[in-house]
Amino acid sequence: MNPIDLRSDTVTKPTQGMLDAMINAHVGDDVFGEDPTVNALEKKAAVLFGKEKALYCPSGTMTNQIAIRCQVGPGDEVICDKTAHIYNYEGGGIAANAGASVRLIDGKRGIITGEQVLENINPDDSHYPKTRLVCLENTSNKGGGSYYTSKEINSISKVCRANGLLLHLDGARIFNALAATGETPLSIGSCFDTISICLSKGLGAPMGSLLIGDAKVMAKAKRMRKMMGGGMRQVGYMAAAGIYALDNHIDRLKEDHKKAKDLADGIKRLTFVEFIEPVVTNIVLIKLTPSVERDSIIDQLRAQGVLVVPLGPQVIRMVTHLELDDKMVEKTIEVMQSI
Repeated sequence: MNPIDLRSDTVTKPTQGMLDAMINAHVGDDVFGEDPTVNALEKKAAVLFGKEKALYCPSGTMTNQIAIRCQVGPGDEVICDKTAHIYNYEGGGIAANAGASVRLIDGKRGIITGEQVLENINPDDSHYPKTRLVCLENTSNKGGGSYYTSKEINSISKVCRANGLLLHLDGARIFNALAATGETPLSIGSCFDTISICLSKGLGAPMGSLLIGDAKVMAKAKRMRKMMGGGMRQVGYMAAAGIYALDNHIDRLKEDHKKAKDLADGIKRLTFVEFIEPVVTNIVLIKLTPSVERDSIIDQLRAQGVLVVPLGPQVIRMVTHLELDDKMVEKTIEVMQSI
């Protein structure tokens, strides 16, 4: 029996429809700009968010780091939440690639406000780094899938515009956020200078992320992708998976959200569960009581075929995705109850 893999929504494999699209893709050399499927994917993503251009890259870390490097330089500062992926999980890329410092904000479950941004803008003084870029993560991984509404994004965007700051979206799970709010990509696209979206999480593609923005910054981004080793050749086979994902896997994200809530409801009263963060998308963060060892719980789950990951002291994470069905949710609850 295959394990029930709740470690991440990145563990998904292509559906049969996606595989068919990949096999039948028309391809060319993308470094020469001659892969028609990549070109179609980039155009589709740009139009979706109301921007001029998009750039297909191997990973979300690359799209985030390219966006930061193109808009920030040595001596500048990036504002983000203290739990942000760009700060915690991208190998120190902001310092290594852009030579910039980071101002960390203590948001609420990874969500910051316009007022907090305003309070953290440095004065125009040579003693301080120059505040240059604000980065939002939507949804927030370490925030348990929490999300920004378009109203909250607009508030931050207005602060940025009024103070000459740029605004980047780490939208690794942006479609989960939009599924939860009922809003559209166009409703937030104009707020950001650059947007990164991931195709290999809830959307189920085997790889790839897109950086989206206006033509000027995207010209710089393409050069930076080359410098980072991200130029790819006949990558249309993978881009076809991205097109299929955008066409077929966005609307079904609500199913993942329901399964996450069902999962949380089934385990929240267990004696070794102290509390569960409110489940609003597809991530379940479980805080264990001090009386149990986190790693022991993880090992016991693994022994019974359920895979999860740690996400902090006494915290384990479960993520629902397109390969998880209702029976797997029920089985996971049964295993948790048996510990």
